[in-house]
Amino acid sequence: MAKMVNDSIKPRDVCIVGVARTPMGGFLGSLSSLSATELGSVAIRAALKRANVDPSLVQEVFFGNVLSANLGQAPARQAALGAGIPNSVICTTINKVCSSGLKATMIAAQTIQSGSNDIVVTGGMESMSNVPKYLTQARKGSRLGHDTIVDGMLKDGLWDVYNDFGMGVCAELCADQYKITREQQDSYAIQSFERGIAAQRSGAFAWEIVPVEISGGRGRPSTFVDKDEGLIKFDASKLKKLRPSFKENGGSVTAGNASIISDGAAALVLVSGQKALELGLQVIGRIRGFADAAQAPELFTTAPALAIPKAIKNSGLESSQIDYYEINEAFSVVALANQRLLNLNSGKLNAHGGAVSLGHPLGCSGARILVTLLGVCRRYLPMLFRFSNYVFSQTIMLKQLDLSSLCYLLVKYDLTVYLLMDIDRLF
Repeated sequence: MAKMVNDSIKPRDVCIVGVARTPMGGFLGSLSSLSATELGSVAIRAALKRANVDPSLVQEVFFGNVLSANLGQAPARQAALGAGIPNSVICTTINKVCSSGLKATMIAAQTIQSGSNDIVVTGGMESMSNVPKYLTQARKGSRLGHDTIVDGMLKDGLWDVYNDFGMGVCAELCADQYKITREQQDSYAIQSFERGIAAQRSGAFAWEIVPVEISGGRGRPSTFVDKDEGLIKFDASKLKKLRPSFKENGGSVTAGNASIISDGAAALVLVSGQKALELGLQVIGRIRGFADAAQAPELFTTAPALAIPKAIKNSGLESSQIDYYEINEAFSVVALANQRLLNLNSGKLNAHGGAVSLGHPLGCSGARILVTLLGVCRRYLPMLFRFSNYVFSQTIMLKQLDLSSLCYLLVKYDLTVYLLMDIDRLF
């Protein structure tokens, strides 16, 4: 019999039974020797082991990845096979920019709800350190004159293709519209770092993180990375002195109050309620519902304020029933603007920090915030709260990027996806 504290789990309920994430490595930092697919394999393997699910039982894999250039064909399949999942398992790569990992989870959940699958692996991965630069004219024959090198990370991950500017300019527009000051953004960023550092020191992240082995090369011993690299380098006084990155005169968005360019992966194992009972699996939580929202691409920053109410309504709940929220910290101003629009208690939002302090590997972050939210629930909610509800979001902007920037969020129309879940058991 499944180890559930509630006997009302239905056959087609979507149950989370295992999660894992790698540490978030800094740009050209501790995880840069590994590709996105290698990081994905590490996370998937650990999530399956923690779930006590044999890889041979997996029926389908949906995995987010945004910056796929030079990874080779079918990145999700590479990550799955690297984790020991059989060749016969269907694998699909999801590119929804920053929400890729969360959208992958939504699609996976739908296949379970529809009865198509009983066991699905989902999540996301990214190595921003390894994205190549492009010689865009080389295919046609580079002739007389200078060639232009295009940064693949900016072009395909951090640039608004419609307005031809970096995502940070969108953050500046949001700050101007809602009159959010540089001081407020810096204060929020410092809070994110402080929460992340506190969670790390308390051991809360140890539940989420699977250590990543890094080869020493040339006969030297391997090392293990088990901490989020961004938290190590925090200096509040330096953060306050950084110059604006996107708007020279009167700008308020800096490298310090925006998310960190990072490498990492996160994975989840989802099963139907019927399969959880059949295999005797411990259910961590159930996915109750989800919602998308979109508006003008440059207004992606406030899309969460549209999607969150939809997700809550679709799940038959009220905002008063939500205990914790995760809104992806593409920029500090994103969290601040949506906190104001939704009248959220700051203590309920990103309780263990977010992308500003931990890092924002584009294709991974949607899954990472879900894994972290489960850790928040495990840490703060007493066992007697058997069915507390949580909402988390990942803003994405269906837009593409092309050049200069230091923060991110993007891809083509503005879209924010939300998932609503409840906790069945807090270990």
